[in-house]
Amino acid sequence: MSTLLQKEIKINKTLATNIEQAKALDDYARMRILQILYHKQLSTEQIVEELQKEGYKKATTTIRHHLDVLKEAGLVEIVKMEEIRGAVLKYYGTTVKVLGHKLPPNFDSDFSKAITEASVKLEKVIKNIAQTTGQKMKRKGSAKMTSDPNYEEYLLVEIMNRAMTRVFEDNNFAIQK
Repeated sequence: MSTLLQKEIKINKTLATNIEQAKALDDYARMRILQILYHKQLSTEQIVEELQKEGYKKATTTIRHHLDVLKEAGLVEIVKMEEIRGAVLKYYGTTVKVLGHKLPPNFDSDFSKAITEASVKLEKVIKNIAQTTGQKMKRKGSAKMTSDPNYEEYLLVEIMNRAMTRVFEDNNFAIQK
């Protein structure tokens, strides 16, 4: 028997999610709903209209189903309710910003220096966070997932993700040209 292909796989990205969120994101319409709701509060009918502008023509009941799936996964929530002629109109919002882009094929080589420099700086930051929150993570984590050796890493990734999101959102962050 001869080996026809052998490739070393190096981990270069961490994806922090759970099963419910992964299932919820496994649909184009749900991804677009999250992107549409970014910094907006819309009713189901308004979401249907936005999707129809993009050529996605589905019934309101289908969009309600998608909203229920996203709500169950904790990705959208009802942010406002209004009574209109005896009926209740619900508005949805999200606390998630979906960045769904493809990286250019030469991303690793073009940005390797920036990745290396950022890794050195982030290592210090992550070690500091781990030291200052380590006991809290162990106490909180031990009650939930003692069998998962990666749970503390997951918590650190969540802390970093939310901190980066706060920086981007609070500073209306844009790359300087």
